[in-house]
Amino acid sequence: MTYAELFSDIKSQFIDADVSDIQEHLAYQFNITGEASGIFYVEVKDGQLYVEPYEYYDRDVMFTCSADTLKKLAAGTMDPVFAFTIQKLKVEGNFDKALRFKELIDRKR
Repeated sequence: MTYAELFSDIKSQFIDADVSDIQEHLAYQFNITGEASGIFYVEVKDGQLYVEPYEYYDRDVMFTCSADTLKKLAAGTMDPVFAFTIQKLKVEGNFDKALRFKELIDRKR
């Protein structure tokens, strides 16, 4: 799998998530390691969701994981807290906002 394929897959999973009632700003950067390595961000701003293939310098949280772990997180087959606990997911930044990432996973249609 290439980075472009991974990004396209993840974006298609998240882009229709209903975040209209989230007024808090959430900005997550994902650093993908190993196969399909690259960087992208997921942002909730003014009730809108954005998924873009860029580095986000004003991020709240930076997640670092493999493409395989990210796919499991996005599919909802791996809990983000569990992934962090078993060291499959590295988290830097605001842990309160990091915990809100699971809410985005649960809002996917």
